[in-house]
Amino acid sequence: MTADEVVADLESGMTLGIGGWGSRRKPMALVRALLRSDVTDLRVVSYGGPDVGLLAAAGRIRELVTAFVTLDSIPLEPHFRAARQRGAFAMTELDEAMFMWGLTAAGHRLPFLPIRAGLGSDVMRVNPGLRKVTSPYEDGEELVAVPALRLDAALVHLSRADRHGNAQYLGPDPYFDDLFCEAADRAYVSCERIVDSAELAAGGGPQTLLVSRAYTNGVVEAPGGAHFTSCVPDYDRDEAFQRAYVRAAGDPEEWRRFTERFLSGDEDAYRKAAAEFTRDDKEADR
Repeated sequence: MTADEVVADLESGMTLGIGGWGSRRKPMALVRALLRSDVTDLRVVSYGGPDVGLLAAAGRIRELVTAFVTLDSIPLEPHFRAARQRGAFAMTELDEAMFMWGLTAAGHRLPFLPIRAGLGSDVMRVNPGLRKVTSPYEDGEELVAVPALRLDAALVHLSRADRHGNAQYLGPDPYFDDLFCEAADRAYVSCERIVDSAELAAGGGPQTLLVSRAYTNGVVEAPGGAHFTSCVPDYDRDEAFQRAYVRAAGDPEEWRRFTERFLSGDEDAYRKAAAEFTRDDKEADR
């Protein structure tokens, strides 16, 4: 599929899961395609980074379910911060482990899973809708019943994939992308390169085969599709670009120029503009 064909399968009002972690291996080409569409009023479920920031800046989020929203080397995502300060959308804030178990429960089609994380913390205070359950066994332990995070659709970015929807990560961390796919009714994988299935098995070992075709509805070949976030070992985070993104986010006129330069065209136009930015940045350093 193309990124635009994936977005054509999405609808306003959906619960949309977005894989990756902070500013690492985010499906940015798919997010940019989403920004080119009319899809809005989304309930976004994400270990958030610039995916959340861009959707917040565009006013596409109705509710956010997250454990954090960060750019990693820059602690707080600026568009997310501004949106939260003005109360632009509702938010459910979960502990990182609670978030993971919510996806796991959804993948198993269970209504909830019990967990200790969150007990004795402010997570329970800021989420008064969370419930506790008591173990039916001799221990009688009280646990948090983490509700399933069922997704209408999920978007993830992996290093390699085959045409059947099997996908592989080659970096240091899976970032729970498999759980996003399993928790979703429909899941779409973008990747740096589509390869033959045999090459997936030969490159990196079977433990790197993260996403199964059983949970995939479409594959998009998108070289550089995680930019400006990292997709190790293919490329690191583009720190200069990320700093420019943050600077622009702080000024409405600068943000208008940023969106005109980088977000007003298709993905080919984005790649060309990003390459020009990199050349300009290197010349400035010299």
